[in-house]
Amino acid sequence: MSREQNEYFEDRAGTKDARYHVVPHDNEWAVKREGEDEPICTTDSQDEAIDEAKQLAEVDGTMVYIHNDRGRIEEQLDFK
Repeated sequence: MSREQNEYFEDRAGTKDARYHVVPHDNEWAVKREGEDEPICTTDSQDEAIDEAKQLAEVDGTMVYIHNDRGRIEEQLDFK
């Protein structure tokens, strides 16, 4: 990730603009909020992580980025 991308995510961290990411994590799937190192939760399946991220994003009025098993963003969902 470039320095500009890191700064962009750091600027949103801890704000209402922070988004949720569903990412592979230690042979599981995790929901992470931008700018935070620790996952909010981990699950055995990507589908469970997506459901959790959707609920969180809907409450916060933000977005979800769904990553594939290689870590690349495949889909984004907007709950604004």
